[in-house]
Amino acid sequence: MSEAMPGASVPPAELRLIGLRDVPEVKPGDDLAEIALAAALKTGVDFAPDDVLVVTQKIVSKAEGKLVDLTAIEPSPLAQGFARWGKDPRYIEVVLRESVRIVRMARGLIIAETRHGFVCANAGVDASNVSGDMACLLPDDADASAARLRAELSRRLGIDLAVIITDSFGRPWRAGITNVAIGVAGMAPLSDYRGQPDDFGRVMSASLMAVADEIASAAELVSGKVSRCPFVIVRGYPYPRGEGSGRELLMDASLDLFR
Repeated sequence: MSEAMPGASVPPAELRLIGLRDVPEVKPGDDLAEIALAAALKTGVDFAPDDVLVVTQKIVSKAEGKLVDLTAIEPSPLAQGFARWGKDPRYIEVVLRESVRIVRMARGLIIAETRHGFVCANAGVDASNVSGDMACLLPDDADASAARLRAELSRRLGIDLAVIITDSFGRPWRAGITNVAIGVAGMAPLSDYRGQPDDFGRVMSASLMAVADEIASAAELVSGKVSRCPFVIVRGYPYPRGEGSGRELLMDASLDLFR
């Protein structure tokens, strides 16, 4: 993380969320920049300077070949035992292999820490929206994936934009899941209100806003889960510029009250 945290910008009066729909099935080796440009052309929208392109993790993982054939997985005794909750032991085995720490494992649920530092359900392993006996893993480095996509789009378009790669996480204290940023390029993921006065003159001391997560969550209102809309252009948000990363959004272990 940079030493100087970007300060908060003035919120815009409105934002645009533009979903790029009817994207074909993504396969290993596919060019995501080309797919995004084709989807924008089909939608009838041009990319503009300072847009944020929000991209679902699933298509990034597919393009990078982060797929596991479950028929080739031999489940361990632990995975076989946990299958009593109605789970596929092969899937559980993949989850265990992708975990560096099991936070909680009970009643068919696994909360795990991944090697990326994410704490999430099933170590980010997902079997939805993949064909056959396959499971999809998280990208090896979502920040690097975002940076590559941003660089290629900027090269082809001749404009500056930001890229956020998202995944759906659960949250302590709250029901349901919401999109969060796991990879960021071209913007600072945090906006710092600390030290600024509020409307009554009190100096704020703890308001560090996860703007990349908020953009990711807003984009999911347009992308959905089953509408073949893995790209969303977010337009009109004055995001804090910087060489940020999704890693900056990870809670430091010394501050994590759940660890």
